[in-house]
Parts: sequence; structure tokens; C-alpha cells
Amino acid sequence: MLAEFGQICLVLATLVAIVQFALPIYGAHHRNIGLMRLANRAAGLQFILIAAAFVALTLLFLHSDFSVKLVASHSHTDKPLIYKISGVWGNHEGSILLWVLILALYGALVPIFGKALPLTLRSRALAIQGLLAVGFLMFILLTSNPFERLNPVPINGQGLNPLLQDPGLAIHPPFLYLGYVGFSLAFSFALAALIEGRVDAVWARWLRPWVLLAWSFLTIGITIGSFWAYYELGWGGWWMWDPVENVSFMPWLVGTALLHSIMVLGTRHSLANWTILLAIAAFSFSLVGTFIVRSGVLVSVHAFAVDPARGVAILILLGLATGGGLALYALRAASLEVGPSIPMISRGGALIANNVLLITATATVFLGTFYPLFIDMISAEKITVGAPYFNLTFGPLMLLLIGFMGVGPVLKWRRDDLSRIRGFLIRSVLLILVIAVLNYLFGKALWGAMGFGLATFLIYATLSALNRKSSGQWQRLKRLPASDWGFALAHLGLAITTLGITSMGLWSTDDVQRLKVGEQINLAGYSFTLEEVTPGQTQNYQYLAADIAVTNKSGATTTLISERRFYPVRNMVTTEAGFRLAPGKTIFAAIGEGDPDQGWVTRVYAHPQVIWIWIGALLMALAGFVSLFDRRLRFQRGHNET
Repeated sequence: MLAEFGQICLVLATLVAIVQFALPIYGAHHRNIGLMRLANRAAGLQFILIAAAFVALTLLFLHSDFSVKLVASHSHTDKPLIYKISGVWGNHEGSILLWVLILALYGALVPIFGKALPLTLRSRALAIQGLLAVGFLMFILLTSNPFERLNPVPINGQGLNPLLQDPGLAIHPPFLYLGYVGFSLAFSFALAALIEGRVDAVWARWLRPWVLLAWSFLTIGITIGSFWAYYELGWGGWWMWDPVENVSFMPWLVGTALLHSIMVLGTRHSLANWTILLAIAAFSFSLVGTFIVRSGVLVSVHAFAVDPARGVAILILLGLATGGGLALYALRAASLEVGPSIPMISRGGALIANNVLLITATATVFLGTFYPLFIDMISAEKITVGAPYFNLTFGPLMLLLIGFMGVGPVLKWRRDDLSRIRGFLIRSVLLILVIAVLNYLFGKALWGAMGFGLATFLIYATLSALNRKSSGQWQRLKRLPASDWGFALAHLGLAITTLGITSMGLWSTDDVQRLKVGEQINLAGYSFTLEEVTPGQTQNYQYLAADIAVTNKSGATTTLISERRFYPVRNMVTTEAGFRLAPGKTIFAAIGEGDPDQGWVTRVYAHPQVIWIWIGALLMALAGFVSLFDRRLRFQRGHNET
């Protein structure tokens, strides 16, 4: 009965979502307070119904109810509990249900934290949230029903994809979706503002914490995904410019631009049109990511589904949402107030440059990701665009962005003069040159030297900005608003990540050999010795575990354990790398196919400062959460109902 209960909940949620869209949008047009307030109750009820359906699906997985097709396809009685739970969203149908659940959650939070907003604006935004829910709920019911029954009922299930049986992938999708779907609020409030014909500082200040929240969750999701790919796929790399990596990165880039644009709007009452366009684009790119992962249009190890019919349905949803948003923008953007102009040499001017570079970077990633698809459509020729293209186009843009990030915070919001910060600029240029030259002499790489120089400059500039805000006084520094600390953490996080990326690019080394027990590989001052390979079996897979002793120049030894796993239920082999993370150099080893007579293919890596890539990224995510404690950015819970 749980499956039928969940199905009924989804049907009822669809009906409620229709009401949430139709009646409040009509009420806002005719100033009917009763119909507008109905949006609040509908949003809450829709969330309760979808949450009930999600709980029902989770219980079906926990009980291993193989009469439900989804459970039979993605679970197994021998699977550990954590993977029975993560199996709920480790598939197409369940992940779309999680998407809609988070969409409903954000909608249900608007009445709680949005009471200070004008009632018409809030009701229109909730109506648009309801319309988005209608589209995705209909998609679930018509093409991706998670509660479909299976007859005859199998004795056991097929198990979860072994690549997804990992703690990192258990929590990666929820964080990613909290980011993706969080941008739906920016989208809905952007369209509501277009309908109202007014975008002001109140709108910007209310929406900014929600954008911060979505951006921070998305940052965590991408970071976890990067770390998972590093150790689970055996790539020995933190980022491979894989298509699915790219489509999660593009909304992050646009969301970063939106954060800075909405700051200008809230402070200087400018860039209203541009901010609205970015809000539409951020959610649209989130939908693009959903389309890519679910449709199988681009091949990736991350893709959940290869189903053209579902892909077409999601493409229609993407087209309607994005096309509808852009059409409304084209019709109504001219009615928005332009606001005062922003001088080029000012903090606002630096933020505009920041936006231009971020959007240009997004365009380069988009082109590199989708160009092979366009060529395939036109000529049926299969091509790939790899890391050299992205490094050549994306890298210089990010270095230039870091330069503006360092200078911008020391400029005034109003028109400024570079002569006022002449000392800062001279010291900064000297610092960049010294660090860059030293690194070029050591690393013999121009872009790497520039990366180190500019990252060091960003650290110096960020600390200088904090010092200026506090006038060098410790007591004033402690009393700085939370948003100032968030700014510092975000910029320091990017600098740290840049240092880690540059170190990896300059000095990472690797080797691949076929080793027998007792043989070794010498790499970067380390000796990797294959000591033994032992078979074993756990709850749901068989394995060969390789003990690899690693000895450094001083004679200190550590042991890395790499496993080659075989999952009988899926008839699939995976590799679990052994690694030791360290602030300095991370050592990494992975065993591949082989036998005692011929030896085993063994890959070893030495990665300098790779851990700082993820530490810096998590620091950026933390910055967003810290900023939410600023009184000026807290979720507003006033009582304006008119």
C-alpha cells in the first residue's frame, strides 16, 4: 500500500500545485487578498504531500519491496543500509522526486521568511514556483513514476550502480540539488518582479540570502563531487572537464555573477535589468544540468539515464521555463528603472568587470561542452573537447578575474581615483612580480607563475581590505559585520584553491607500470612497493586488496590499500584507490587488472597541495553561510501583508 499511497500523494500534490499557480496569479492581478494568501497554504500543503511521497519511497527501499520496479532495479537485500537510503535518489526517478521535494521546500519557506514582502510580489512568485512544480510533477507521473509496480515480483533486486555505492555520492546529489533548485527562487522572484514592473533594493536585499544559500550548497555539492571523482574513479585528478562536471559548474559561475550583481542592486540601486537576466540564467543553467544528466545526450560516467523520450520531455520543460522567462524579460525589462550609472573606477565598476568575466567564462565552458554535440548533429562526426581547450580559454579569464577581485574591495562605491590607492597598487604589482618570477624560475611555467602571483596578491588584497575596514584596530575588526567576514573567507578560499590548482598543474607526477609482488615504482622521491595482493569478500562484493608500501627519502613508510572490486549482482568491476591526504604532497595509488604471473597494472601519483583545492572550495561555501548571520542579510520575517 505504500506505493499506492505515494502515488496518491503525488497526484494530490500536482492538483495543489495547479491551484498554487492559477488562483494566486489571478488574485494578484485583481488584488484579491484571499486568493493571494491562498498561495501560502498551497505551498505548505504541496511540500507536505511531496515529502510524504518521498518518505514512502524511502520506506519501500528500506523494506526491500521488490514489487516496486524502481526498488528492484536499484536495490538489493545485501546492500548496506546507507546505500539502501541513497539508492532512493541514486537513479533517475528518485532523483527527480528529490528535485521536486527541494523545489517544494523552498516554496514552503517563502511564506515563513517572506512576510515583509509585498503580498502581490510574494503571491506571484509562489504562483511561478507552483507552475514549475506542475511541470516536474507531470513529468514524474507521465514518464518517470517511482511507484510503478513490477509483476512478477523478483526474488532479489539488481542493486545500486557500484560507482554510486560510496559515502561521497550518498550526500553529493542532495547538496547539489539544494543549490540547483535554490536558484528557482531567484527565477520565480525575477519573473514576479517583471510582472510587477519593479525591481528595487528591498527585492534585492530579501533575495540575496537565498541566492547565497543556494550558491553555498552548490559549492559544497561540486566540491564533494570533485573529491569523489578523485578517489573513486581512479582518475588521479580533481577535475576532468567532464560534461556533467561542466553543467554543474556553469550555474555556479552564473550564480556567482548574480551574487555580485544583486549586491550592486541592493547598495547602489543599479543593474536591475542585468540582475533579473542573471536570475533567469542561473536557474536555466540548472535545468540544463538536469537535462544533460537525465537525457544521455552527452556521454559521462556521471549520467543517470539514457532515455531520449525523457530527454525530450525535460528539454520541453527547459524550453518553456527559459523561453517563457526570456520572453517576459523582453516584454517587461524596459519598464524597470535603470538606476544611476556606475563609474568605471569604483567598487561597482569592478563588480561589473567581475560579472563580464564570469559570464565570458561560462560561455567558454558552454561552448566546449556542447560544441561536440552540435558537430554531431550537423555532420554525425564524433569529436571531443578536452582539457587543453578549457585550460587555454578558461584559465586566463580566471586569472584576470582574480586581479579585479583584489582591487575592487579597496575602491569606493562612488567614483574613485586610482591615485588614492597608489601605494596599494605599487605594493601589489611588486608582490605579483616577485612571486611570479620565483615560481617561474622553479616551475618553468608562465601561467603557473602568474597563478601563484595573483593568488598571493588576492590574499594580500583581502587582508588589506579587512585592515582598512577595521582601521587596523583589533576591537573594530572583531565587530565587523558577518558579510565582511564572508567576503574575506570567499576571496581567501578562491586564492587557496588557485594555489592548489597551480601546484597540481606545475608539479604533479604519475607513472603506470605492471608490478608483481615485491616490485616497486620510484616517483617524486617516493618508492611504491607492491607488498601483497589478497582476495576477500564483504556484504555485497568480492575484492582483491593490494597493500602498497610507500617509502620517502627519509625512510618513513606508510601503507596504501587499493581494492579492485567485483559486484556479482551488477557484474561490474570498480577500483578503489588508496591515498594519503597531506597538506604538502598527497600520494595516491590504484591497482588495475592483472594476475600473480603477469603482475598487476599499478598507477601511482604524487600530488602537491591537492588537498588545498577542496579546503579552499569549502571555505568559499562556509563564506556564504557566515554571511547569512549578517543582520542586513538575514531572512526577513516582517508582517507586511499588503
